[in-house]
Amino acid sequence: MKLHELAPAPGSTFVNKRKGRGIGSGNGKTAGKGHKGQNARSGGGVRPGFEGGQNPLYRRLPKRGFNNPFRKEYAIVNIQDLNSFAAGTEITPEVLLEQGIVKNALAGIKILGNGELNVGLTVKANKFSQSAVEKIQAAGGKTEVI
Repeated sequence: MKLHELAPAPGSTFVNKRKGRGIGSGNGKTAGKGHKGQNARSGGGVRPGFEGGQNPLYRRLPKRGFNNPFRKEYAIVNIQDLNSFAAGTEITPEVLLEQGIVKNALAGIKILGNGELNVGLTVKANKFSQSAVEKIQAAGGKTEVI
């Protein structure tokens, strides 16, 4: 391939319409805006969601809910995901991020008790569910809250 053979993918580029450049263009005079009125003016038109003075939808619907600014969102890991580690391994949030079991640690990591654990591990996390603690200890492991 040579430089003069380079071309954009077919259909990826197009020439912009030059509006209002004479009658021969087919888009002269009013440039597709019709005659007079708010939409023909520079900067004309109404804002998105405007309903012509009728009470708009966003004001007709009731407000609901509350966003707690202090809420902590934990990345969750189920017990069954820890079976990939060798027995006796110490599992920390850093190890889980490294292995790709957790994509984003958020405010911390919470271990949940979904599934079965077949290896004894030392698990360090920010939170544990009661069933997760029981299953880790039953498999011969230990839990530690960071």
